[in-house]
Amino acid sequence: MDLKAFLAQHRPKFSAGGKYHYLGALYEATEGFLYTAGRVNTGLTHIRDAISLKRVMIIVCIAALPALLAGVYNVGWQANQAIAAGVGSIEGWHNLFVQLLFAGHDPASVWDNLVLGLAYFLPVYLVTLAVGGFWEVLFAQVRGREINEGFLVTSLLFALILPPTIPLWQVALGISFGVVIAKEVFGGTGYNFVNPALAGRAFLYFAYPAQNSGDAVWVAVDAVSSATPLSVAVKAGQELSDSAAIAAIEASGISWWDAFIGNLPGSMGETSALAILFGAIILLYTRVASWRIMLSGLIGMTLFATLCNLIGSETNPMFAISAHWHLVVGGFAFGLVFMATDPVSAAMTNLGKWFYGALIGVMVVLIRVHNPAYPEGTMLAILFANLMAPLIDYCVVRVNISRRRRRSAG
Repeated sequence: MDLKAFLAQHRPKFSAGGKYHYLGALYEATEGFLYTAGRVNTGLTHIRDAISLKRVMIIVCIAALPALLAGVYNVGWQANQAIAAGVGSIEGWHNLFVQLLFAGHDPASVWDNLVLGLAYFLPVYLVTLAVGGFWEVLFAQVRGREINEGFLVTSLLFALILPPTIPLWQVALGISFGVVIAKEVFGGTGYNFVNPALAGRAFLYFAYPAQNSGDAVWVAVDAVSSATPLSVAVKAGQELSDSAAIAAIEASGISWWDAFIGNLPGSMGETSALAILFGAIILLYTRVASWRIMLSGLIGMTLFATLCNLIGSETNPMFAISAHWHLVVGGFAFGLVFMATDPVSAAMTNLGKWFYGALIGVMVVLIRVHNPAYPEGTMLAILFANLMAPLIDYCVVRVNISRRRRRSAG
């Protein structure tokens, strides 16, 4: 008997009235993960399409793989660079993981860098999956609903926007906040008003800033500090007011090309704009993500960054950061492609998506330039736009209604 037949044979036990009916959500999740759902709409009034929620989630996960691989490699490369320079070391089970996979600490070795990066990424992702999955199962059981596949994307994106050195107990706390407070208390998948992964990340940032910001959290080696490009630019504004922010970034050893391919300190999956670009192509080709949001976000960021360049400032070098630098530093590219396009928390109307994306682009630059205490503005910009999305859609709908009324009256 194959696995599919085995599951079908025991389905009645997990259905209503069955011996294990209280575990029905777990059964549905297991069957749905392994096979295509057997229950489909057959009425003539339904439109048939090959796309489904599970397929959408799988596509998003595939699109995030380039960013994941590039980020994992960068984490290992940054750490091995520090070890090779004799300024730090890897101890404990991280080093044991490296030895078990016959890897070393040579920064020129692709294998060594990937293995060390995985030694930091996998625990974070597994904790995210276990703890967040627990809350998903618990709420599904209490509500008597099926477990939704949406958490597969949330768990992956949440892990990718964290620093490699984050304590695992904070990972558990952050994903718990994102899943429970930002989603489940409002009804679960499809009812969250903000992106759950970003909500969890924002909670960690403000609750535990020492482990989620600053210079010492981005390189996975003890006693090594390495600032992100945006932090370098802010420091230039505090100490080198007569120098441009871009010059300060380049003086730190980071070129635009380094930032584009991802050879710089940062969160585990946000550093490589090149890898994120491949993910964007996948999402746009499959029509899973909105091109209107991506394009308007890029336009909004470019126009506002250019405006800041034209205005200039003698005391704030952040005004001098051009649009092509804003694109590759921080989490702008990752946030615009994977977070801003979340169909639940984004604007729904086509016209509203243009305003929604433009708002994110403008807010990112506004926060980065005018708030030196928070150089990375992507997370707050998207969360703010999430809150404004219903109002944007409401205004668009009201304008359309008024326009139709005028046509009817005419």
